[in-house]
Amino acid sequence: MAASNKAVETSEREALVRAFLECRGLIGRLVSRIVRPHDIEDIVQETFIRSYEAARKQTIRQPRSFMLRTARNLALNHVKKADNRLTQYLEDLSAPDVYLATDTLESHFESRERFVLFCRAVRRLPVQCRRAFILKKMYGLSQKEIAAHLGIRESTVEKHIAKGLLMCSDYMEAMGCPIDRQAHDRKIKTKAKSAS
Repeated sequence: MAASNKAVETSEREALVRAFLECRGLIGRLVSRIVRPHDIEDIVQETFIRSYEAARKQTIRQPRSFMLRTARNLALNHVKKADNRLTQYLEDLSAPDVYLATDTLESHFESRERFVLFCRAVRRLPVQCRRAFILKKMYGLSQKEIAAHLGIRESTVEKHIAKGLLMCSDYMEAMGCPIDRQAHDRKIKTKAKSAS
């Protein structure tokens, strides 16, 4: 009995994977109407992950419809979070003591500008490299944790992180903003924590 249940679960998951591969383009087009182009691939992949996890807990009778609905909800949530972050950022800027913590208005602006430039540099990284880099630099995961999370070897994680650091550094320098790597890592982690 347990073997037949396992076979059914396996065939349902395989059907889900097939359905995802067949409608991946459709999911991407749906999501592209809601989010910015650089967010599409992340949401498409998150759709598959969420759908696969749901399939482990329940039977999904119409995987295509389920994935399209999941993608739409993820995209709308992504936009909502971005709007909330922007609103919170603007509220923070309007607070009377916002600039008291920094030396000058200019240094505060320069710090924000450097952070935005760094975010642009990170967005330019190849997808797998970007994921490993963000998990290391912003979330502080170990190489072992990242390898387990992404399903790759630790040596590959190390290469991705090194490549990401080099490419971001090169981009920042090309844009006239060289970075002090150690100080930069501390600032990024602080900003990431305050943004979430």
